[in-house]
Amino acid sequence: MSRQVTYIFKKERKTILFTYAVYHDIYEAVADAEGIDLTAFLAQEKQLEMSCRGQGIVKNHRQTEFLRMGFKDIKFVREEKPEKPEK
Repeated sequence: MSRQVTYIFKKERKTILFTYAVYHDIYEAVADAEGIDLTAFLAQEKQLEMSCRGQGIVKNHRQTEFLRMGFKDIKFVREEKPEKPEK
């Protein structure tokens, strides 16, 4: 089942479809949507994972690097549940 991801890239809000069958996480999806090659970034992230203990360091590195690339406010679009009619 696909979900929607919204993000801001270079001051322009965009929304894309996302599925775990294609991407590992939403960061890979937004980079692919903008045509950015993450090969070097993913290799660097893998080395960081091997040398650091906590997930917080890797997460902070990812967020900082994506901000540097021009991305902002990357998140899933919350699906609104239809309201039940009152009886």
